[in-house]
Amino acid sequence: LLSAGLVAGVLVIGAGAVALLKPLMSADDFEGTGSGAVTVRIAPGSSAAAIGSTLEEAGVVASVESFVQATEDRRVSDRLRPGHYRLRKGMAATAALDLLLAPSSRVVKRVTVPEGLRVSETLPRIAKQSGIPLKELQSVDKELVGLPEYARGLEGFLFPATYEIEPGNTAVDVLAAMVERFAQAARHVRLEERAQQVKLSPLEVVTVASLIQAEGGTDEDYPKISRVIYNRLAKDAPLEIDSTVLYAQNRRTLKVTESDTKVNSPYNTYRHKGLPPGPIANPGEKALIAALKPAKGDWYWFVTTDPAHRITKFTDKESEFVRYREELNKNLGTN
Repeated sequence: LLSAGLVAGVLVIGAGAVALLKPLMSADDFEGTGSGAVTVRIAPGSSAAAIGSTLEEAGVVASVESFVQATEDRRVSDRLRPGHYRLRKGMAATAALDLLLAPSSRVVKRVTVPEGLRVSETLPRIAKQSGIPLKELQSVDKELVGLPEYARGLEGFLFPATYEIEPGNTAVDVLAAMVERFAQAARHVRLEERAQQVKLSPLEVVTVASLIQAEGGTDEDYPKISRVIYNRLAKDAPLEIDSTVLYAQNRRTLKVTESDTKVNSPYNTYRHKGLPPGPIANPGEKALIAALKPAKGDWYWFVTTDPAHRITKFTDKESEFVRYREELNKNLGTN
């Protein structure tokens, strides 16, 4: 009994000591939401402790331990993301954690590139939205951005998507990210493998996809446009695609004249049979899929008769094609 009493006494004393010492054992921490402004970079793959160390060095939190404890208490370690964040100095660890979890605190510029833009249109758009000088984008060494071996240049390989550009990102970084995004899409659709099934090279598939994308229409039209291209290639006939002559002239218009179709360029598919030398735009994934899997049909012509409503009609009869062209000219107010 005496022994048990002594043990119980020691336990009581020990528990009391912990309660008394706990405030003294707590990690150093600031109070409040801090002041001033500081931008902190969280490196990819950083643990809560590594992030806490970065914040402590920047004067944001008082100690690594206080930040780690805050993440453990709230069980949000798996929600912390790399990037640049706008924080304040002298913040309580919980307040710093709040800002790291708030999207509005992240310092990033988002650049959205839609499908079908040419490189000559894409680079100025990136420059405007990112702040990176256009000349730097235009002068990037193509060998540095990771283009596929079969690519002849950037055209066709700056994948349309939304990109996050962080402080310090260079022109090379941005274009390399776009090319890598193309590579992801190419792997997803198994471009190189399936190109053999349609008896084209990977570059030719991207070129077909760019024609499909440039001609527009709806997503449902893409496989049909693809089929028209393949049907014409099979007959060794000129593709006669308007977007190719416009690309040759670096123009954008819905009104293509007879003189346009006579422009002297290897990209003019009215004058030259087969595919143009390379892509004429940057296609999205749906256009790539359509190039690899055309619809079944005998269509030989297509006309977007009502561009405003994206209505495209397909036919294998020349008389219907002529009528569709007349319908288009009427909608455009041209002869």
